[in-house]
Amino acid sequence: MIQTDLIASIPELLHRHAREQGSKLAYRDAAGSVTYDDLESRTANLAGHLVAQGVDAGAKVAIFLPSSVQWVESCYAVNRANAVAVPISYESTESEILYRLQDAGCSAIVTTDERAPVIAKLKQSAPNLRLVILTDRGTSQGEGLRYTDLAGIPAKSAPRDSLDIHAPAFIIYTSGTTGRAKGVLLSVHSMLWVTAACWVPIAGLSKQDAVLSPLPLFHSYALNLSVLSILATGASEYIMEKYSTSEAVRLLQTGEFTVFPGVPTMFHFLLEATKKESNLAFPKLRVSISAGAIMPATLNREFESRFGVKLLDGYGITETSTMVTMNWLTGIRVMGSCGLALPGLAVRIVSPTTGDDVLIGEEGELIVRGPNLMGGYHNKPQETASAIRKGWYHTGDLARSDENGFLTITGRLKELIIRGGQNIAPGEIEEVVNAMEQVVDCAVVGIPHEHLGEVPAIFIVPREGKPAVPEDVVAFCSERLSSYKVPQSVHFISEIPRTGSGKIIRFKLREMLVAPK
Repeated sequence: MIQTDLIASIPELLHRHAREQGSKLAYRDAAGSVTYDDLESRTANLAGHLVAQGVDAGAKVAIFLPSSVQWVESCYAVNRANAVAVPISYESTESEILYRLQDAGCSAIVTTDERAPVIAKLKQSAPNLRLVILTDRGTSQGEGLRYTDLAGIPAKSAPRDSLDIHAPAFIIYTSGTTGRAKGVLLSVHSMLWVTAACWVPIAGLSKQDAVLSPLPLFHSYALNLSVLSILATGASEYIMEKYSTSEAVRLLQTGEFTVFPGVPTMFHFLLEATKKESNLAFPKLRVSISAGAIMPATLNREFESRFGVKLLDGYGITETSTMVTMNWLTGIRVMGSCGLALPGLAVRIVSPTTGDDVLIGEEGELIVRGPNLMGGYHNKPQETASAIRKGWYHTGDLARSDENGFLTITGRLKELIIRGGQNIAPGEIEEVVNAMEQVVDCAVVGIPHEHLGEVPAIFIVPREGKPAVPEDVVAFCSERLSSYKVPQSVHFISEIPRTGSGKIIRFKLREMLVAPK
């Protein structure tokens, strides 16, 4: 069932496919492409230059690029230098970038000419950052080595290829309930175990597939499926820099693509955009995959009815190298559920108060144990110990199981807001807004949204004599947070409800905006 031959080191997989199907296209984007043969040689060149420039084994290298072929090449090159890749969203604000550079202690970064001025400014506050590699995007000729030269020319040093697939290979930052993003340590083994236990046996991913990926590559879901699983299986992929409904429809209509992964919001937009086109078809598409947020059963049914293509829904989290459960391409599915636990993965639903397993059909916290668990949170031993207890990762998500083992996510113990598949920590927004001189106190809650699942709303206790207006709050947040984290609505209140220990009672605030069901 689990395709264990796919769980190998990145150098081994690169050599394997360069040898077996070297001239085949591996990845492409709107600007260019790379074959498996060239992918092996270009990543070797890049890795050798990283080694020659003093990037030590185990060093942290940031990838601050738009989703692209160069993103993928950089990721594999960092691994071949036996370093640790630290993906950073290309849409991140300066404070978000700096936090990741400092927290991970990055000694090198691969970015664009377009972002070179930002990195030059931040280097002053990131003392470990010595090496900057720049791709040709934008008009600024920043100070740094040229990516094109490094990828195209062999280095004096050889790649530091390592066969240790259990060592930390990636630090993926995920929002938590404390406000500051936590760096999740993931290995090649943990990530490719998901490929071998999920994407291949369950979704049927193989070297015959051509994948159209609109997913942002810095996310664990995309890193797992749209980067590593393509290499592991020898498939081909087109990488969209950003999701565009019209462009996705155009590409799917070409008949080139067989697999389309996304988040629920994307599938909703596809349905809305094609309602009036009765003859529209995606000729070769055999399966679509949804993860990142809860998929409504109605959306799932409508998509499958409209396009005649199965849409497989699953549940995953960064701390488990993505997938925990998945609906299968074959056999029975329960619409609205997130499917069955992956083969070889243990899951339990327990009482949050007693820790005992709940009865079938009852709600409890989902906990997970298996080969895909993270190595921990980077430099956060207490948070790691709190999350992983006696070998079980406590997800903080509420779930229930039916008698056949199909799981349904019902809510969260954590207060994480999931907006269109993007994780938002209320505390991160609160930390920003509390810095406004007009604000005494504030609290953020997630409220339902028809298309995005949830959006953040903020309650503010204004400072007497210093009136704040919603427009000022939104503008303040827009300068300091990624756009998806900016509150969608601002509400003023005399006092934030809190427990005796000072914790925000968020459900009371949510009830002010959303009538209880």
